[in-house]
Amino acid sequence: MDSLVDFSQPTIYFAVAAIIFNPTFWNTAARAEYHNKTLTKLAGGNALYGCYGLAITIFALGLIRDALYERALRQQPSNDLLLSFVSQGLAAVLVASGNILVLSSMWALGITGTYLGDYFGILMDDMVTGFPFNVTDAPMYYGSAMSFLGTALWYGKPAGILLTALVFVVYKIALTFEDPFTAEIYAKREREQKGLPKKQI
Repeated sequence: MDSLVDFSQPTIYFAVAAIIFNPTFWNTAARAEYHNKTLTKLAGGNALYGCYGLAITIFALGLIRDALYERALRQQPSNDLLLSFVSQGLAAVLVASGNILVLSSMWALGITGTYLGDYFGILMDDMVTGFPFNVTDAPMYYGSAMSFLGTALWYGKPAGILLTALVFVVYKIALTFEDPFTAEIYAKREREQKGLPKKQI
């Protein structure tokens, strides 16, 4: 295993920490906002500014995570099997497809839809059901994981495949918290519009 992944390199642990920290942070911050309006208060009572502030923070943390991932890969051994023509072709397809899923998702949702605006009370009029949400229910997460895997294959790094598996697991865990919570936010709005009793979440 050591010939495939060099666990003596501290950079791999920095990448692991960033991969785990990011979704943990944004879910914790979003819940604090929903229950206590924490970020709205920090933004002077303006929910939109609070959401923009969170968006900038999440985006910056993503750039840091990606830089740590790239640095970790540079210090890891390559494997010739992952540098074959087939592997390189698959890498290009994964990165391209992943970026299409992520960028088209952001385009469809807008800034507030992408960056947890519903936790701030900034709800979309209707659920987005067109592309890429007719391909997968979590295009940003799956697209991001595809890009991580594609990058690992492109540089022939088994460590990158291992880190991608962690990304996938962390995102799946995040979805188990996010999906039902978000669904209940919209269900709550529908109940309020119909004059039905409120339900705490």
